[in-house]
Amino acid sequence: MGDTRAVTPPPTRAPAVSVRRATARDAKRLTRLVRASRAYEGPYAPMVDGYRVGPDYIETHEVYAAVSADDDRVLGFYALILDPPELDLMFVADDAQGLGIGRRLAAHLTDRARAAGLTEVRVVAHPPSEGFYRSVGAEPVGTVPANPPAVCWDRPELVLAVRRGAREAPAGWTAVRPSGSPRGGRSL
Repeated sequence: MGDTRAVTPPPTRAPAVSVRRATARDAKRLTRLVRASRAYEGPYAPMVDGYRVGPDYIETHEVYAAVSADDDRVLGFYALILDPPELDLMFVADDAQGLGIGRRLAAHLTDRARAAGLTEVRVVAHPPSEGFYRSVGAEPVGTVPANPPAVCWDRPELVLAVRRGAREAPAGWTAVRPSGSPRGGRSL
């Protein structure tokens, strides 16, 4: 008799990915990624209905795309506003979720913010994405109230600390904000 044990398929591998500055030529691809996102179905649909990532937006802000090294397919992107520091957009293609693309973009965002001299970046999250942002080190600081008609729900507000040097503090270390900072002397 032959072997009747079930064969487990190999885990899905992340494609070879690079993160590069988005260009005006990427505008339509980024817009399609936003509008196609399943995260904005149902009650969240008004937020992206008719949304456009235009060439002017890309040229004005720090917009970076994670692209497949094989075919230059956009797997995700983020937009960083430097003044005041805020993550304006972050999307990962539905079929690329779970492959580490979001974490790669978050790490790149942290590096770019650090290079720009920022100490933290504000994140107003889509409610289902709050867990992801917390998992990459963002801390909740409040709630941004709904702003109908486009945003009909409250959104979590978080802050992503941008540490100097290594991405993570050594084990046992705690970064503390000075007591005069906007959020007091909370431990990070």
